[in-house]
Amino acid sequence: MISVVVADDHEVVRSGFAALLGTQPDFAVVGTAADGIEAVQVCGVVEPDVVLMDVRMPGMDGIEATRRLSGSGSGSGSGGHGPRVLILTTFDLDEYVFDALRAGASGFLLKDVTAERLFDAVRVVAAGDALLAPAVTRRLIGEFTRLKPSPPSATDAAALASLTPRETEVLKLVAEGLSNPEIAARLVVTEETVKTHVSRILGKLGLRDRTQAVVMAYESGLVVPRSASDSTPARNRSTPTR
Repeated sequence: MISVVVADDHEVVRSGFAALLGTQPDFAVVGTAADGIEAVQVCGVVEPDVVLMDVRMPGMDGIEATRRLSGSGSGSGSGGHGPRVLILTTFDLDEYVFDALRAGASGFLLKDVTAERLFDAVRVVAAGDALLAPAVTRRLIGEFTRLKPSPPSATDAAALASLTPRETEVLKLVAEGLSNPEIAARLVVTEETVKTHVSRILGKLGLRDRTQAVVMAYESGLVVPRSASDSTPARNRSTPTR
């Protein structure tokens, strides 16, 4: 059972998402919140696996709430590192994508999403996979292209150095947007082998999911985007990175 909290300052939106999620036998909506402060408080009590988080809310916005939840240590479904956060956004909110990812978001979902896409998205992030729509991913990589990567901290540098050559290769392919099957085909190994490598990479780097691995790969300079125009991810459809 995947437990979910829905945070949105618009009651109709909040209730609508909660009602939709409640139709699925493997979901349990354990709480709702009208702003970021309430979201943090509710999650501290019910410890959900996933939070659907609006970006623009009064008081504390969704990005700050995500940042606090990611480091809160609560959340039964995320290994003691807080619930996985799925940001609810619209096309005109793309400027928040970069900050939300750095704050610890696991993915993004447009508010006009279909019911089936919503259900799939929650299941994907609950399982620890990244979920970034192609348009959002292009924005993200474009931002990394514009900004020069910062030198990794001593801790991050040591963690990256602890990766084996094969793990480093896998991390670079993850950052390019390849799925596990695509990485397996590229490296001529089994998908299970790729899953093992990804799991070890996340463990060594102290990261929760693939989304954070992508951010770290670009921020550290391990992967350098060629340009915003030719850095479109290999996955050209709005599907999860698994």
